[in-house]
Amino acid sequence: MQTGDAASDLVIVCEHASAEIPPDLNDLGLDAEHRFSHAVWDPGALGVAQAMRAALDATLVAATVSRLVHDCNRPGGAPEAMPAQTEVIAIPGNAGLSAADQAERARRYYDPFRGALDQALADRPRPPVLVTVHSFSPVWHGHPRAVELGILHDTDDRLARAMLAEASAQTDLRVAANEPYGPEHGVTHTLRLHGVEKGHANVMLEIRNDLIADPTTQTAMGQRLAALVRDALTAMGHGGRS
Repeated sequence: MQTGDAASDLVIVCEHASAEIPPDLNDLGLDAEHRFSHAVWDPGALGVAQAMRAALDATLVAATVSRLVHDCNRPGGAPEAMPAQTEVIAIPGNAGLSAADQAERARRYYDPFRGALDQALADRPRPPVLVTVHSFSPVWHGHPRAVELGILHDTDDRLARAMLAEASAQTDLRVAANEPYGPEHGVTHTLRLHGVEKGHANVMLEIRNDLIADPTTQTAMGQRLAALVRDALTAMGHGGRS
């Protein structure tokens, strides 16, 4: 899904926007209690991304299927893009997939997403800025997470550093760099492929999902993060606009 094809240099990406599982995959065999859990998608992330898109006059590229069908923040066709288990949740429909099955999933879901993102970036009037938006659960494997906003980067930390500097003055959220995940967990695939390798400023945002549980809090968080991105780009000497 691509929306808001605006003149801004900013491209917002939401790889885990959707809980949709195509009917032919039979809910991947998930139990009813897990069908709309954090294993399936990033709750609240799309609402935040949409609010950021509006506030920044940006383009939004969002996945249209569950990350369990194919995680668009993992390499195309890779086994980790179609896990058979995540945390304590089993995904029977991903168990025992053949290499051909994995390649077909990539062809149907990953390749169109990547094509849309490549096009959105290529359409920018100046060198684009890439911002990916995710959410994470307050508890993981029984351990509470204190961080509320993670600002993540791979080898290019320009925008992340600028945002971290601005965050200390702008927000009372508990903010940390490369938390609750970092590059060592494989979560910066989109940043590397579409940002780092092409020299575009880039950052990944992780918001604790209990803070964005409804449309009102999603919009408010999106507007706060849009201001943070805008001010960080200004501090970098990059207006983020055409």
